[in-house]
Amino acid sequence: MDAMMVDILILLNLTVGRRENMDVVFDCEVYPNCFLLNAKNTQTGLTKHFEISQFRDDSPLLHAFVNALIMNKARMVGFNSLGFDYPILHMIRQMGRATPKQIYDKAMAMLNVPDSQKWLHMVRQSDREVPQIDLFKIHHFDNKARMTSLKALEFNMRLKNISDLPFPPGTVLTKEQIEVLRAYCWNDVEATEEFYKHTLPQIEFREQMARQITGDVMNYSDVKLGKAIFQYHLERSGVECYTYGPDGRIPKQTPREYMRLAECVPKYVQFNTPEFERIRQLYLSTVITQTKGAFDGISAKVGGLDFVFGTGGIHASVENERFDSGYCPNRMTDMMILDIDVTGMYPAFAIENGLYPEHLGPKFVEVYRKLREQRAQFKKGSVENAALKLAMNGVYGASGDKFSIFYDPLFTMKVTVGGQLVIAMLAEQLLEISGLRIIQANTDGITMYLPKSAKIIADMICWKWEMITRLSLEQAEYKTMCIADVNSYIAQTVDGKVKRKGRYEYDVEWHQNASALVVPKIAEKVLLEGADALGTLTCWPDKADFYSRVKVPRSSMLVFEQPETPFSDKSEVPLENTQRFYASVGGGYLFKYMPPLAKKPDEWRRIGVMSGQTVCPCNNLDHAVLPIDYHWYLKEIEKLTLGVL
Repeated sequence: MDAMMVDILILLNLTVGRRENMDVVFDCEVYPNCFLLNAKNTQTGLTKHFEISQFRDDSPLLHAFVNALIMNKARMVGFNSLGFDYPILHMIRQMGRATPKQIYDKAMAMLNVPDSQKWLHMVRQSDREVPQIDLFKIHHFDNKARMTSLKALEFNMRLKNISDLPFPPGTVLTKEQIEVLRAYCWNDVEATEEFYKHTLPQIEFREQMARQITGDVMNYSDVKLGKAIFQYHLERSGVECYTYGPDGRIPKQTPREYMRLAECVPKYVQFNTPEFERIRQLYLSTVITQTKGAFDGISAKVGGLDFVFGTGGIHASVENERFDSGYCPNRMTDMMILDIDVTGMYPAFAIENGLYPEHLGPKFVEVYRKLREQRAQFKKGSVENAALKLAMNGVYGASGDKFSIFYDPLFTMKVTVGGQLVIAMLAEQLLEISGLRIIQANTDGITMYLPKSAKIIADMICWKWEMITRLSLEQAEYKTMCIADVNSYIAQTVDGKVKRKGRYEYDVEWHQNASALVVPKIAEKVLLEGADALGTLTCWPDKADFYSRVKVPRSSMLVFEQPETPFSDKSEVPLENTQRFYASVGGGYLFKYMPPLAKKPDEWRRIGVMSGQTVCPCNNLDHAVLPIDYHWYLKEIEKLTLGVL
C-alpha cells in the first residue's frame, strides 16, 4: 500500500465496528490560481487538506480521498455544498485533472447564473459519487426569508473566532496568501462541524424517513419533508398526485381564475355584533382573482379592540398593558388570565369541515384524519410525532404554492377565511360575559382577562362553540401577562412556564439575529420577578449575552472610527463585513458605507451602527478587552419594561 492510500485510510479511521454512516465535513475555497479543499472526520477528528495551484497539485491525492469515501460508504457534510462545493468537486472528478483556472471559471459560472437557471449546475442525487448532507438545505436557509450565512451562525453559536473571507474574490494569491486562505478554510470547517453537531437530531430523523420516502430526503427542509410524508400517505391510499407524459412528471393542481369567498364562509357562522357581521357580509359578496393582498385593510373594532383580518389569520391585541391574576402575591385580584387555543387549528378546520384541494378529492380528508389519529398515539417529542406534525402543518402552506401537488388557492381561502370567522364568533360570544376583556386574539386562539367567578360561564361558551365547530380547545392559565404590542409580549403560566414573543424572545432560531440577548433576559426578570435591572445587569454572568452582530453586503463596507486622541488623529479602520461587537466604555464608532443612490450617484451613504454609542469590535474574543457600557443596555431594557410594569 503506497503512502498516499495510507494517508487516506488514516483520515477515514477505518476500524471494525464503526458507525454505519461515517461523516466527513468539508469546505472549498476557489481563487483564479488556487483551489483548496479541507476535510475533517467527525468521528476521529483527523483532518486533511488538498490544494491545486501553481505551487502544488494534490489532484491524485484528492481522487484517492474520494475513492476511499466511496469504498467505505462515507457521507460528505457541508454548508451550501450542493450549491457550490460539491458541483466543483464533481467537475474535478469528471475531468480527472483540472487546472485552477478551469475550477475558477466553473465557480464564477455558478455564482453568476440567474436564480432561475441555478439548476443547471446542480448535481442530481443519482449522479453524486458520495452521498451529501447540506446543512444549508436542511435548515431551509435557501429560502429568502431565512437566508443565513455561516458567519451569522458562527455568531449565534458563540464561537471564539468569526472569520470573513481574507482576500477579495478574484485575487491572484501568493504562496503566503494561500496559507492564510487555508487557515480561513479550516475555520469554516470547524464552524460547519459545530453546526453539524447541532443538526444531528434532524439528520437522524431524516435517516429514518429515507427508509420510507424516495428522493433526496437527507437534504429536505422540515417543510419539504412534511409535504413528502403527506404525499407518501396520499399515494399509498390510491390518490394520484402527478400526471405523466412527454414532458415528464407534472403535479396535479387546481388553479383558479377567480374565487368566490362566499364558498369560504361556513354556514354555521353567525354574528350579532354589527362590525363582525359587516366582515361576514363582505366575504359573502367578494370575488378575488389572487390570494396575495386579498384582505388588506379589513378590520373590525369590537370589545375595544381592532380585529385585523388577513391572509395569515386574524389578529387583535391591547398595547402597553400588564395583567395579573390572583396568583400574584404583590397584586391581589379576583381576576384571572385564560388562554384558549384550537388544537392544530388549520389541519383540524380542514378535517372537520371536509375541505380538500379539488384535484385530490375527499381521500385527502381521510388521509388528513388518519395522520392526526396516528400522531395522537405517539408522545410529543418522539420521531413519529414530529414526522406527522410536519406532514399535517406543511399542507396548508403548500396549497398556495404554484409548484406543489397541493395547489388549490380556494382550499387556502376556505381554511383562512373560515378559521378567522370561527375565532371571531368565539370572541363575540365570550364578550357577552360581564367584566371580561379580550387581551389578544390570533389565528388559533384568544387570551382573555375575566373574573374568576365567570370561569364556568366561559367554559360553557367554549363547550358550545366546540359542539358547533367540532374543533377542540386547549386551555392555559397565566399568572402574569405583559404586552408591548401585537407582536411582542411575555406571559407566565400559573405553574411557572414562560411564553415569549417578538422583542421578548431570546431562545431564537438559527436564522434570527441573536444580538444583545441580555436585554430580553433581564427584562423578563424585571417584569416577572421584580428584579432590579441595573443590579442584575452588572452581575450578569454570561458576557456572550452582551454581544451584537452587524452584517453588510459585499457591495458595502463596514468601518470602525477611532476618535481623535492627544496622541493620534481620528481614523477609520475597515472591518470584516460580518462583525461581532458590544457597547463599551471607550472604543470607537461603527459605520456602514452603502453604495450611492440614483439621486446622488457620487455620494456614498454613511450610516451609524448603534449610532452615537462607542463599541468594541470582537470577532476574535481575545479582543473583547474594554469595559461594558451597562447604561446602554439598561436603556434598552427600559424600552421593554417601563410601559408594561
